[in-house]
Amino acid sequence: MLRYAEAAGRWVLFATVLGSGLTFLDATVVNIALPRIGDDFEAGAAALQWTVNGYTLSLAALILLGGSLGDRFGRRRMFVIGVAWFAVASLLCGLAPNVETLIAARVLQGIGGALLTPGSLAILESSFESDDRAKAIGAWSGMAGVAGAIGPFLGGWLIEAASWRLVFLINVPLAALVIYVALRHVPESANPAAARRLDLAGVVTGAAGLAGLTYGFTAWAAEGPGSPAVLAALALGVGGLVAFVLVERRSSEPMLPLELFRIRPFTAANLVTFAVYAALGGVFFLVVLNLQVVAEYSPLAAGTALMPVTVLMLLLSARAGALGQRIGARIPMTAGPLVCAGALLLLSRVGADAAYLTDVLPAAILLGLGLSLTVAPLTATALGSVPEANAGIASGVNNAIARAAGLLAVATLPLAAGIGAGSLTDAGDLAPVYRNAMLISAGLLVAGAVAAAVWVPSRVRRESEVPAHCGVTGPAPHLLREQSTR
Repeated sequence: MLRYAEAAGRWVLFATVLGSGLTFLDATVVNIALPRIGDDFEAGAAALQWTVNGYTLSLAALILLGGSLGDRFGRRRMFVIGVAWFAVASLLCGLAPNVETLIAARVLQGIGGALLTPGSLAILESSFESDDRAKAIGAWSGMAGVAGAIGPFLGGWLIEAASWRLVFLINVPLAALVIYVALRHVPESANPAAARRLDLAGVVTGAAGLAGLTYGFTAWAAEGPGSPAVLAALALGVGGLVAFVLVERRSSEPMLPLELFRIRPFTAANLVTFAVYAALGGVFFLVVLNLQVVAEYSPLAAGTALMPVTVLMLLLSARAGALGQRIGARIPMTAGPLVCAGALLLLSRVGADAAYLTDVLPAAILLGLGLSLTVAPLTATALGSVPEANAGIASGVNNAIARAAGLLAVATLPLAAGIGAGSLTDAGDLAPVYRNAMLISAGLLVAGAVAAAVWVPSRVRRESEVPAHCGVTGPAPHLLREQSTR
């Protein structure tokens, strides 16, 4: 087992942080490029939403499969395959001749992200000594958050220096570095008790559910709620998700062992994850867009506006992970979303002629503080409450919920905020939609804080038993014993 302070441990942390950081980076970096992509390809609001959601949809739909594949065939192996896949898809994005090709390449990017992301956390969980895991996960959370927050800044600089295409092409050399380090320094690990059969029915029903809801809510604004296409898509989405739960309940080797949700800290952490990441999905989609379209910031200035978030997460996330280990996760997981909600209330006031120092900077500082408090304890709770052998699937579940929350936020927030048939690149249409969306997102963060205060135990101990699965006609599954105290 590795130690955090040793060179071997740092190499593993470097590979997993940079690899997963690519997926976090691309989840946000494209937002700063949306106005230029829209102009170059004459793309409407729905096409711009799909440029974001095509990536998030495949990532959210397949990330559980990625965790299962890693547990079965080797976490390092699937991590490396995912990084290579991601690099090829990024190259296709950078060379796309039209918006349809770009959206298709973004879907492929999400598949690569689904293969590599759960493996990165599971590698840390299985490679580090127990005393150092919280610190390693805290550092991973902080650096991954930094990658997501730095995306708009990097994207703005690349767009102004050359072209929006570079925000994708830059992934190729970074991915090559990750593969080299992973093959040399990352140990292989797997779950000997992992399922021997892939849960294809679960993959298909889960993907259909997310795709149906995403398409239905995205098309709603332009086609109206009575459109046959919208109604059919929403029905497919609801039916797909219901079918997914039924398939997982009846499968002898499910992709998502529902018994994990009998562990109260794991369930609570994922409820908080959904609320927090739905809010963040709206923030990272709309803030940099609003700064460019409404406040008339340049791409670089809009990206730079969020740099305090990056700096604070870099400085504080590892410390927040250690704090959560010392005092318990409940307090930081409650306080963090509330601080973020305050930041969004300030951001909702950002409009035309917004001054950075008085209108944007205070909100960015609050958001960085809130995320630093929240992310590391949240991740550590989700992974630390399940059996170690299930680290891969736990990581996959938590990541899938985070991605699905962001996916649905991008699809539904403009609709809920009143976009109608308006344009996301028109200042008059965007301004009221942006303000309403920030207020809705602040409400989601408050809901996440309440969920943490009520359901997250003050102390979490790892469950020592692996969930057992059985066929439909077999004996009832063994119920996980919750090993936590309030």
